[in-house]
Amino acid sequence: MSTQGWKTKLVKAIRLATETLAGIPSIVYGLFGMLFFGLKLKMGFSVISGVLTVSIMILPIIIRSTEEALKSVHPSVRQGSLALGAGKLRTIFKVVLPIAIPGILSGIILSVGRVVGETAALMYTLGTATSLPTSIRSSSRTLALHMYVLSSEGKHVGEAYATGMVLLILVLIINWSSKLANKLSEVE
Repeated sequence: MSTQGWKTKLVKAIRLATETLAGIPSIVYGLFGMLFFGLKLKMGFSVISGVLTVSIMILPIIIRSTEEALKSVHPSVRQGSLALGAGKLRTIFKVVLPIAIPGILSGIILSVGRVVGETAALMYTLGTATSLPTSIRSSSRTLALHMYVLSSEGKHVGEAYATGMVLLILVLIINWSSKLANKLSEVE
């Protein structure tokens, strides 16, 4: 088998895996994280268990947005760089990546937005402790999970609304920083 045929099959396999992972509900990620990270690797309810689970969950978004951003770079830009004597690595790092950075950054910010609103996966991996974590092996809770727990108890509805407002402001700040980053990259 030629190297080109092997690379094409690898790319197709990665795309299939990415699309499959993107379609899995977050509760399934949470159950996987609880079973694998929490029980099998004996991390229990911990920050590291939650972070690893959410990392797997947002991987498809980042991969797809990075792929699309890299595809959007016109082939003539690559060809021009190579024609001027730049090698493949120099072309990638000095020409292609700087052009694709806004698209890659958008994918990362979309992923952060998904993590900020995540409750199901983190309930099974991070836990619901109300205290701040003292280490990566201790339990805690996110703002979205805190809001869910408060509202489901029924006793602290006002606090749940306040948490929702803080969460909303945080998402607005993330979106504003995304627009600012895109404007800065356009200036350069």
